[in-house]
Amino acid sequence: MNKKEKEHLQELKREARKYSIKDGIFSTIKDAVSGNYISPFAIAMNASNSLIAMISSMQGLIGPMSQWKTSRLIEKYPRKNIVLTSVFFEIFTWLPLILIALLFYFNIITNSLPILLIIFFAFYVITANAGTPAWFSWVGDIIDEEHRGRWFAKRTFIFSIISIICTVLSAFLLDYFKKINQIMIGFIILFSIAMLSRTISRYYLKKQYEPQIKIEKRSYFSLWKFIKKAPFNNFGRFTIFRALLNFSMMIAGPFFTIYMLRGLNFSYITWMTIVISGTVFSLIFIKAWGKFSDKYGNYEVFKITIILVALCPITWIFHTSPIYLILVPQLLSGIGWGGFNLAASNYIFDCVTPQKRALAVSYHELLNGIGTFAGATTGAILITKLSFMSINPIFLIFIISGIARLAVGIIMIPKIKEVRECKEFDNLNFIKKIFFRFNKHTHSHE
Repeated sequence: MNKKEKEHLQELKREARKYSIKDGIFSTIKDAVSGNYISPFAIAMNASNSLIAMISSMQGLIGPMSQWKTSRLIEKYPRKNIVLTSVFFEIFTWLPLILIALLFYFNIITNSLPILLIIFFAFYVITANAGTPAWFSWVGDIIDEEHRGRWFAKRTFIFSIISIICTVLSAFLLDYFKKINQIMIGFIILFSIAMLSRTISRYYLKKQYEPQIKIEKRSYFSLWKFIKKAPFNNFGRFTIFRALLNFSMMIAGPFFTIYMLRGLNFSYITWMTIVISGTVFSLIFIKAWGKFSDKYGNYEVFKITIILVALCPITWIFHTSPIYLILVPQLLSGIGWGGFNLAASNYIFDCVTPQKRALAVSYHELLNGIGTFAGATTGAILITKLSFMSINPIFLIFIISGIARLAVGIIMIPKIKEVRECKEFDNLNFIKKIFFRFNKHTHSHE
């Protein structure tokens, strides 16, 4: 490839990254105005706690299974075509969800609607995830390796702002319709916006350049082979780590919303303010995590963030004040999960070659999904088994989840290795620098 061709290729990639941001903005709007509100939608339809937990567990399992089934499509079809097709079908899955809201509004077969929600939400999850392996492979080829951490941090920063704005507006909308006893109208509006946003997102995906990729037969490996070799290679151990962490996280995951909306009887605005505060804190620290990851590696990020994500659910039991929940549990969550998720995405790109990326990611996500399903199912069982205790069973579940997260980190993080050449991170020196800067800042104000 001569110099002119290389420059043209770089220009195509730059344009593709711009369209990727635009696509992501509208995809984020879709998630913010709808994805965050599926559990509240189920609560508004009087679904049971265990049924709501089931929605979370189903989402965690069916999505990765969909990715697994579609991961080999890139051997036969262009990645762009796969993504566009899956998004096309995803757009139409919002129609039955809108219909369910209408049926509840008109008081038609209301007892059956929570079950119908699970069924039709499953179709949404399948179509929303079907193109993920192809997309993950595609986007990995338009980003230069040396700037990957910063680019994803920038992308996350932009999308987080969009998510916060849309989520807040959605909460105000729902609170307004709840006050006038028309809550289902609010959900119908939100789901319609989601459908329109995903349509616009697809338009920008269509304009995005796709680099050519050649998938050779020898790049294929079966799921069973991946599982069998997982304990003996770095990416496999990382996959086991994330699956176990997902299990630990989802023991408590479905119950934060239930606790706030049913247990504490918060309004949608208060609930969503607490939820998005984690995103705000993540937003504040995401650029720092991106630079830290590029400089010191993703492994160091895992070591720091695992402590924060383990403490997060336990701190929920000490106070019910919204201010406390924002400044303690959600602060830990935002900093911890923001850094962890960024490092996890970068680590996958670092570990897996482009030819194997789509397949490896689908297996990775499938095992994560099994962990998610098992964790949420465990939580659903625990909420019924612990109901005889004098202490709130949700509190016990939060404690169990926190201890399990820390145990997974202690056992699994030492088993994975950094794959990039990075600057060595000196923990003691890092703490000294922070202390020195804090002292300097304090004395300058005396």
